[in-house]
Amino acid sequence: MAKKPGIPKGTRDFTPQEVNKRNYIMETIKQQFQLYGFQPIETPSFENSETLMGKYGDEGDRLIFKILNSGDYLRKASEEHLRSKDSNALVSQISEKALRYDLTVPFARYVVMHQNEIDLPFKRYQIQPVWRADRPQKGRFREFYQCDADVVGSDSLWQEVEFVQLYDAVFNDLQLNGVTIKINNRKVLAGLAEIIGAADKLIDFTVALDKLDKIGEEGVKNEMLQNGISEAAIEKIQPLFSFEGSNQERLERLAVMLKDSETGLQGVEELKFIVEKVEKLGTKAARIAIDVTLARGLNYYTGAIFEVAAPKGVAMGSIGGGGRYDDLTGIFGLKGVSGVGISFGLDRIYLVLEELGLFPESVVEQTKVLILNFGESEAFYGMQLLQDLRSAGVKAELYPDAAKMKKQMNYANKRDVPFVVLAGTQEMNDGTYTLKNMRNGEQETLSLEGILEKM
Repeated sequence: MAKKPGIPKGTRDFTPQEVNKRNYIMETIKQQFQLYGFQPIETPSFENSETLMGKYGDEGDRLIFKILNSGDYLRKASEEHLRSKDSNALVSQISEKALRYDLTVPFARYVVMHQNEIDLPFKRYQIQPVWRADRPQKGRFREFYQCDADVVGSDSLWQEVEFVQLYDAVFNDLQLNGVTIKINNRKVLAGLAEIIGAADKLIDFTVALDKLDKIGEEGVKNEMLQNGISEAAIEKIQPLFSFEGSNQERLERLAVMLKDSETGLQGVEELKFIVEKVEKLGTKAARIAIDVTLARGLNYYTGAIFEVAAPKGVAMGSIGGGGRYDDLTGIFGLKGVSGVGISFGLDRIYLVLEELGLFPESVVEQTKVLILNFGESEAFYGMQLLQDLRSAGVKAELYPDAAKMKKQMNYANKRDVPFVVLAGTQEMNDGTYTLKNMRNGEQETLSLEGILEKM
């Protein structure tokens, strides 16, 4: 017996209805990207390993899918590494390529390679799949699409303000009201690590703090202790775990906590600029909120960081995120090019819209008219109508086989086609068509013009 087929964990097949809904989200995002002046680019699905490795921290590096070298991939591996239990050392010899983990690092590589062809500041958007060897769960997949927009070549904080507006515009178009755009600044986090004497453990500090929503206050503290951050140091940041109040009140409390850190105060000032400008300009679907525990685990962020939370009552992780990265292109040899960008989590946004019933009915509408097939001459007569319907922008098709009428009608019902056209000898002689409404069963005989007007 043939083995039952399957697909890898963390990947999915999509039905026509699901693809239509995903396209609706992507087209909505793309429209706003273009409205805000972003230009499209695409990069390869896999990169040289050296391009990706070391850019996402230890946790990120472990989630990168490696691609085995073609042919006899063990040929270049040394006997020492083949016998060794150090799999990482062996991987470096048998794998030179990897599937991209995100779109930001490949974009930085793109900017460096095409620096003589682009004008700074360069605004790009990119909608492509990425891969992560993560543990699959609700809203988390091993293959998924990212919808990114980035600007490189400008230090201006107006870019951050515009990105908040862009988030708000997309969610407003999707009628996804009540989302929260959480914002923090890596300089604030660096300042906090500095004042508690843990500047040398900034990565451990931020990675643990970023898990507050997942593992709770005690879990975060235990992880910090395990990573060598003292109890006395952790006690100094206790106020972070109950940081309440308005954005203005949080800014004031942060300024007091960070009064002895120049870096931290700079981060506070940047937060103040962004939040004040956004609040004065106003938002429609989203609200902006300072979250001092927001860290985002990616090592390349250096300034403002964003994360978007779904409306209250929807159990879902972040549906978007991003931030500023002042030195990302520097790792590829191009110094002094600041960048900032955001990403929309397509798959999670899909799940949220589905849960809240926010997909418009028109999104899943497919064929509007099915022309029944009663034989060669009748089919040809129907094809003439088909051409005119499609020219008028009406989704229509001809049933391909001259099957029994009951079978064709059942097909229309299963496909949820709202109208069918019947054309036999009488209609062909009269130059008319019989149009049947599949919702109420009503039939009427119409001319070609009548059909087009009806549709």
